Amino acid sequence: EHEVGHTDRVGKLEYNDRLSLQRAQRVADELVRIGIAAQAISVAGRGEREPLVATEDEVAETRNRRVEVSVR
Repeated sequence: EHEVGHTDRVGKLEYNDRLSLQRAQRVADELVRIGIAAQAISVAGRGEREPLVATEDEVAETRNRRVEVSVR
């Protein structure tokens, strides 16, 4: 499984990079808690770089705050 965290465009790029990684890690932690092997999970953060909904900088768009999970 691969979890990728994302943020909206509010805040500094560096902060959003950390936040997106933390979001993805929280999902991974929950999957491990319910029995998925930790070594089967990879985690990444994309920050504000891959928005679901394009916005101007500093626009709070809730649909861009997400974690995408890919299962193979």
